[in-house]
Amino acid sequence: MNWALAHRIASIAAVQAHRDLGIDRTRYVHVHRALKAADVVGMAQPMPRLFGVYYSPADSGPAVLLNASLNAATQRHTAAHELGHHRLDHCTAADEEMNPALRWGNGSWPEEEKTAEAFAAWFLMPLPAVRAALERICGGRLSRPEHAYRVARELGTSYAGTVRHLVNLRLLDTGRAGQWAKISPADLRSALAGGASLPAQAQVHVITAASAGQTVYAEAGDVLVLHLDNAAFDVLPKGLEPWTSDGPTPLASAVVTDELPPGGRGLIEVVVPKHDTALRLEVVHEAPRAGLDETWPA
Repeated sequence: MNWALAHRIASIAAVQAHRDLGIDRTRYVHVHRALKAADVVGMAQPMPRLFGVYYSPADSGPAVLLNASLNAATQRHTAAHELGHHRLDHCTAADEEMNPALRWGNGSWPEEEKTAEAFAAWFLMPLPAVRAALERICGGRLSRPEHAYRVARELGTSYAGTVRHLVNLRLLDTGRAGQWAKISPADLRSALAGGASLPAQAQVHVITAASAGQTVYAEAGDVLVLHLDNAAFDVLPKGLEPWTSDGPTPLASAVVTDELPPGGRGLIEVVVPKHDTALRLEVVHEAPRAGLDETWPA
């Protein structure tokens, strides 16, 4: 099976899964909720050499075991991959390669792994959600790698995986995708934060006028940056603190801290000159899951 066929199979399976599990295809997909809705038992623990494991009904499943040491975006992708095994009626499978990007397109992928991997992309990045994000980010005109990075932040996916999937969605040509894939996400993060140096794991979430009413899903250490002239944070909930950029173009910013508990949420208000009302949005601490799914944040 080639990747084109794997994606055709997976795209259909993902649409069916969205329908069966009651998922809104226009926004961020809550994959851990989806596992529970699919009656798949979820567990997570640190595993040095595994992304995750799917246990089929033939092996006392359905259940998934996720690596609790992964960051939120990678764990979300792994959870969607394991859900793909379940929805596609696959056998028990252990995902041992700790960097799937190294295997992308490699003939060593078994057929079931190809379709589960493709399912993860289509499940987490449905076309309506990607189009809605692009409309907010760039008026629907995808032209810069920063746009792809910001789509990844809105949908809780990796930059590299998002660039690949934009090609699958026919929103980006393969030539530009190849060029964008070579760009370091660290450089994109720094540029979006006004040229600031950021901690290695920190992601940047850009706030614009189009962010009003939206929800930002962020990990501890992530930075929220205002791309609004002369705007300022007026209300920050507990767990967010003002952050001072050291870049050449300082921007009003805030950092997410561990005081916002996993699954915790808070309201942000931004004062924008010449606007009668404050811009309001919500931030949610999307931390990697650990332990049993009964204890995971909703």
